Amino acid sequence: MMNDNQCWEAVVRRDRASDGAFFLGVLSTGVYCRPSCPARRPLRKNVRFYATPEEAERDGLRACLRCRPNEADPAGAKIRELCRYIEANADNPPDLADLAARAGLSRFHLQRSFKAATGVSPKQYVDAFRMKRFKDSLRENGDIARAVYEAGFGSPSRVYERAGARLGMTPDQYRRGGRGTSITYTTAESPLGLMMIGATERGICSVQFGQSTAELLEELRKEYPAAQLAPTAEQDHPHLKQWARALNQHLAGSQPRLDLPLDIRATAFQMRVWTYLQSIPYGEVQSYSEVAAGIGHPTAVRAVARACATNPVPIAIPCHRVVRGTGELGGYRYGAARKRTLIERERAVKAGSKQSRH
Repeated sequence: MMNDNQCWEAVVRRDRASDGAFFLGVLSTGVYCRPSCPARRPLRKNVRFYATPEEAERDGLRACLRCRPNEADPAGAKIRELCRYIEANADNPPDLADLAARAGLSRFHLQRSFKAATGVSPKQYVDAFRMKRFKDSLRENGDIARAVYEAGFGSPSRVYERAGARLGMTPDQYRRGGRGTSITYTTAESPLGLMMIGATERGICSVQFGQSTAELLEELRKEYPAAQLAPTAEQDHPHLKQWARALNQHLAGSQPRLDLPLDIRATAFQMRVWTYLQSIPYGEVQSYSEVAAGIGHPTAVRAVARACATNPVPIAIPCHRVVRGTGELGGYRYGAARKRTLIERERAVKAGSKQSRH
């Protein structure tokens, strides 16, 4: 969710693109609304912001009868339809004017609504979908030229233009397990045991937990078998130890909100799942089915579970906040005990924060 100042600015603008990103509770009237609600704007001092309708209702607020914030957002359904349309036409992608006409929005509002719903612009979505096809083909046959054209890029240069954003390395480096990539790592004791963080010059590419440095280093080598790995020194990577401290503070409950640079390889589907996971509020959980529905793929529950299981940067991308629909914990790469500890710690910190406010 955006910070309080950004949320209030969206309320002042009655910004429809922010609908669903957060909800505002009006303490003087006891209702909660969408940012675009046409009702008279409340005084800032009477407003509190929430990530979900459920969070507002737990504070005793009821849904506004004008903007109906607890009902499905038809704009969200439109964006999901546009995503399917983009995927079906990825070889000859529609331009912004075409998408805006299909959605019945101006180009400006389509751009904002699309990014609010998916986390990326329509153009970035096309690039991510093509990159997924490129990586699938590259893994399957190892032929870069063939993969380029099967993905619809038209020329190798266009892949290389986008490779830094989507792969974190060039296509050849990706195929060769990170050859030519330098990864610096550091270890630190954490509330979940020994933690190892790996990072390129662009950002964090790996977060792991284990029993020993040797064990964690071996896992990092498996993940990037051809990369150059080196322990950190302050002069080599001045930010890595700072990022490790931020992760540790987050695990300890003293820094609930994380905003760290990441350098990870992702398919279009993984990117949508991982972006969505980052929107699940601290101290809350959702089921795999809820995440699948949230990204517009309600039948892709198993694929969502796989995306969670292959998350290379747990904590930074909080896959531990996804559980089974029955309420059971479900799987976690670093064990059910760690997952339970994470969820319970976050809930305790959130409950303590609420008590201190009251």
